[in-house]
Amino acid sequence: MSMTKTYDYVSVGPDGKRAKGKVDATNETTAAQTLRQQGVVPLSISPAGTGLRSDIHIPGLTGRTRLKDLAIFARQFATMTSAGMSLLRSLAVLEDQATRPGLKKAISEVRADIEAGVSLSGALAKQNKTFPTLVVAMIRAGETGGFLDSALERVAGNLEKDLVLRGKIKSALTYPVLVLIFSALMIAGVLIFIVPVFERMFAQFGGELPLPTQVLVTTSHSMAWAGPLLVFVIIVVVTVMKRLLRASPALRLKVDAFKLRMPVFGPLIKKITISRFARTLGTLLSVGVPVMQALEVVGATAGNAVVGSATKDLQTAVREGRPMSSGLRKHTVFPQMVTQMVEVGEESGQISQMLDKVADFYDREVDSATEALTSSIEPIMVVVMGAIVGGMVVCLYLPMFSIYGKIQGS
Repeated sequence: MSMTKTYDYVSVGPDGKRAKGKVDATNETTAAQTLRQQGVVPLSISPAGTGLRSDIHIPGLTGRTRLKDLAIFARQFATMTSAGMSLLRSLAVLEDQATRPGLKKAISEVRADIEAGVSLSGALAKQNKTFPTLVVAMIRAGETGGFLDSALERVAGNLEKDLVLRGKIKSALTYPVLVLIFSALMIAGVLIFIVPVFERMFAQFGGELPLPTQVLVTTSHSMAWAGPLLVFVIIVVVTVMKRLLRASPALRLKVDAFKLRMPVFGPLIKKITISRFARTLGTLLSVGVPVMQALEVVGATAGNAVVGSATKDLQTAVREGRPMSSGLRKHTVFPQMVTQMVEVGEESGQISQMLDKVADFYDREVDSATEALTSSIEPIMVVVMGAIVGGMVVCLYLPMFSIYGKIQGS
């Protein structure tokens, strides 16, 4: 028998007013169903007593709209409109509860534009720094086809799946990043605090230090200026590279092609790219976006210049009356399975469903790849860390052997 729990909720009623309260249910889904039966739309549901674990918002650092914020916005927007609330009332509620200043301002301006007679997609398009091209295109198709509620649901689902995908990538990279940071701090601590102690001890005995030890001592002396200089150089190089990539499409294409060929991370990046391509294109086609416009949006939001370049060839193929699968075959970035699935979808008239299946398949592949990557990186990181620490210890103890030899000789 399932145990009943207490959940805190925030809801909005038919009059557009927000309310907070508690509800007893076996899980969050049941709690949401209970609230809907009461005639209110749940905005958020969380186990009671978890208030201290909510996100911490630091003034001045929370203005940027993240993918998570957009996913929550889209899901709540879809829930309220499907429950019969008007666009203006839904946007008023969303504006009131938005915590990110940038998102709150964008929603406010969207609501003002709609009141002035602008369509929802047109108002969202004006806020292109907050709402991606993909979202605008899907909502425009929903407005044109008369199924805005369905389009909003697809927008929310697409953003949520993209958020889950990014979360998997972050979780896979968390361990190696933490190990690298810890290793860097430990090496810096040895160089700053331990090496000087050994140096003073060696100076008392006299003699010349072995070359490895001398290199370690010299590095310790230069830490005061070399460390900050290294950090500064890294920041400058990263900033310059970002600007060069934005300014030069040819350079961006070469860099992105190199990413796909990298020995360890390349296969994972490729699977992520294909998953995003298939998910985005399938979602756009399913809500009625024209093929040419859908491919244009996919090319702009693919996140990889190689796929972006391939979508231009796909547009050419479609424009000339050829099937999309014929364009996919020309690009090695797309595996044979993707091409065949798209070809079957074209023949059966279910291309959006086939693309969704491709995306689901590669989502599972990303799961397996991230787990394999994490399990393979762990021993490598341990070995590298042990080699560095062991090398430093050997360098520190090398003079001991020469000192011991001198004592034996005397």
